[in-house]
Amino acid sequence: MIALIRSELYRVATIRSGWVSIVAFSALGALFGWYDTDAWGLLAGMGALWLAVMVVGQHHQHRTAFLLYLARTNRVLVLISQLVSSIIVAVGVVATSGVLVLAKGEVAQYRNVLTVVPIMAVFGAASAAIVRRATWLLIGYAGWFVFVEGVVGRLAAPLPFSAFLNGGAGDRDGLLVAAAWAAGVLVIAVVAIRRDLGSH
Repeated sequence: MIALIRSELYRVATIRSGWVSIVAFSALGALFGWYDTDAWGLLAGMGALWLAVMVVGQHHQHRTAFLLYLARTNRVLVLISQLVSSIIVAVGVVATSGVLVLAKGEVAQYRNVLTVVPIMAVFGAASAAIVRRATWLLIGYAGWFVFVEGVVGRLAAPLPFSAFLNGGAGDRDGLLVAAAWAAGVLVIAVVAIRRDLGSH
């Protein structure tokens, strides 16, 4: 398990899209954190989702999933290692990007966002294990966030991203709803990872 997690983290750090995304989100998050802590919270959540989708999705994009599952036949263990790796990357990036939020004395906001980031990372990684196409998934989630949750739900409905935003703002009920969404997607992912790799 430790070897799998170490391998995932090494892959993220050495693939160009991985470290470029980490540097970009860290820098952009720091900039947002300096000017507006709420904007930083939104970017942190979306960044956590993006990074988690990237950790899992790159295996399918670069066709290394075939080799990974040949070497490690226990797909659930592989998924768990990807979830843990996604959480480590997302929390590390968000914690770093929020240093200026802490410097401004917004300790509660910083803590609340860091609390919801692991949930967002699990949601993103599990979603990527189901869909297997990172670009399609991120475009779909962007459309869902803007039109379904933003326009129709007005960011108040108990839907995934609204719950993540509420949880990041310190709302305990929002945090529980976000955790429920992540758990639901994770259950689907555990079933979906068993399907043939050629089916994506």
